[in-house]
Amino acid sequence: MDVARQLLQQDLAHIALSLNAKTAKDVECALTKETLNIDDFMALISHAALPYVEAMAALSQQRTRHRFGNTMNLFVPLYLSNLCANECTYCGFTMSNKIKRTTLDTNEIRNEINAIKHMGFDHVLLVTGEHETKVGVHYFERVLKAIRHNVSYLMMEVQPLKLDDYAKLKALGLDAVLVYQETYSPQHYAKYHQRGKKQDFLWRLETTDRLGKAGIDKIGIGALLGLGDWRVDSVMTALHGQLLQQHYWRSRVSISFPRLRRCEGGANQLQYAQLPDEKQLLQLICAHRLFNPQAELSLSTRESARFRDGALSLGITSMSAASQTQPGGYSQPTEALSQFDIDDNRPVEQVVDAITKQGLDAVYKDWLAFSSTA
Repeated sequence: MDVARQLLQQDLAHIALSLNAKTAKDVECALTKETLNIDDFMALISHAALPYVEAMAALSQQRTRHRFGNTMNLFVPLYLSNLCANECTYCGFTMSNKIKRTTLDTNEIRNEINAIKHMGFDHVLLVTGEHETKVGVHYFERVLKAIRHNVSYLMMEVQPLKLDDYAKLKALGLDAVLVYQETYSPQHYAKYHQRGKKQDFLWRLETTDRLGKAGIDKIGIGALLGLGDWRVDSVMTALHGQLLQQHYWRSRVSISFPRLRRCEGGANQLQYAQLPDEKQLLQLICAHRLFNPQAELSLSTRESARFRDGALSLGITSMSAASQTQPGGYSQPTEALSQFDIDDNRPVEQVVDAITKQGLDAVYKDWLAFSSTA
């Protein structure tokens, strides 16, 4: 059975009740284990675990260093387009926003890559709004052909694609795909996704199965924390990652922790969002590390410099830096709208300094495709 079908069988109401029933004894039991099950993970992200966050952080740090060494991978997002054919109430790119829309052409993308390379980055995440007709697979093929030779690791965060499309892009050098379910609750999902193909909950959920079958090197998942019950969504994310590792063991799994941010047209969203605070976010990061020692954990510039500096050695393995969330933002900032507000606006040199002060090596390039010659 595919991963998506197994996730659909989960009872979200039962998960919520189980989370609320966790006690300090459950937390203490989980902290004594080398290998945790999903019930232990629920204990560690429950309200009962808040007094144990310091102990969780110490264990998480130890296991992260044991598995990943004293390194922190750095990457940068490159926004190619803010065109979007969906109506999502939490996103600045939503189709109803009356904003200037921009899609970078090949020359503009090369200029962005040159600016990014000048900052030292060699791992790049390509990001777009979701517009299949104007920013679809043919556009992505042109982009990869133009820039793949300039970067050592290329990731994408775009609309879900067909299996054959992922296979085509992999053949052109695509290494990783990030696809966030946003929320695993079909009811909450329907509330926030009001028009466009992104309304199709199942098509999005099945994306990681298509990625696994296409043999993509790394699959990135996550929930947008705040759209629903963040603890329930986090349990589902943990299960999702575990199932992917079991079914598609040739692919690595990466988990991100985006919290809902203010954006154009979505100001009221934060009034009813169930956002974890910073202590709860750290609790969540550490719980994922203890539950899944092999997973890569990523933290974006959505979070403050202070929080990122405090959390970076406690479980995180990759970070974005110096991010611009509008097309053309590196080589020549435009009036095109950013997707969301970022909090850590430091130049990459300051981020690297914070990393090295904690005894870690900032890694711009740590992966090369294997090649052989006759």
